[in-house]
Amino acid sequence: MERSLTLSSDPIREADLVSAAASSERMGAVIRFSGVVRGEEDGAPIRGIDYEAFVPMVERQFGILFDELETRWPQVGSVRLVHRLGFVAAGEASLWVEVTAPHRGEAFAACQWLIDRMKQVVPIWKRPK
Repeated sequence: MERSLTLSSDPIREADLVSAAASSERMGAVIRFSGVVRGEEDGAPIRGIDYEAFVPMVERQFGILFDELETRWPQVGSVRLVHRLGFVAAGEASLWVEVTAPHRGEAFAACQWLIDRMKQVVPIWKRPK
């Protein structure tokens, strides 16, 4: 399985990520997810979210998650994940995930599992502003 992790303070440019995608005749499903910062947190308006991370541990945890994803869904061809760090304004994407697989079932399941597990175990902290 091909894998890519990018942690950056730069805005996520989905069009650039999509145009850089490698295609494969074996992969019939491409799932892309964008997580966008909402303009409120716990009912209160916010300008955005400040994301902070311990990068070496984040990279290690994502490596473990990618290994587990590959074991659970060996058909998955690739996973690309981009997470913003620093301040992300409301309305901007803070997370972008792409999963390719031969069929949509595996791709959807793997993508949702990865996002759910990421929120549980990856040390990225958020502070609403």
